[in-house]
Amino acid sequence: VQLQACGGGLVQPGGSLRLSCAASGFRLGHWSIGWFRQVPGKEREGVSCISGNDGVTSFVDSVKGRFTLSRDNAKNTVYLQMNSLKPEGTAVYLCARSLLCVSDLSIWQSWGQGTQVTVSS
Repeated sequence: VQLQACGGGLVQPGGSLRLSCAASGFRLGHWSIGWFRQVPGKEREGVSCISGNDGVTSFVDSVKGRFTLSRDNAKNTVYLQMNSLKPEGTAVYLCARSLLCVSDLSIWQSWGQGTQVTVSS
């Protein structure tokens, strides 16, 4: 059972990236998938979540209106589209699964290795 995040890279402020979270060893099905980001020396932060029950998405306030989240159950993949990126968005982005979209990080499981996103001119 594994989640693998990819699609990161270097992008200029105002640019866009699409991250993918691919599941292996299980079907996305009813699982909620969350995206998180971590900067060295800071706590891991929840960015977005898509509910496995109804597909409802939620976002941290700092990315609302700029990020969107979608899932393709046929491809067993969740996508995080990030637009109008800001330098403070520089971080390692990781995905994980849970039965519900919750803020308690200890509930989340199957953390992938993450993908580096660097927003810089």
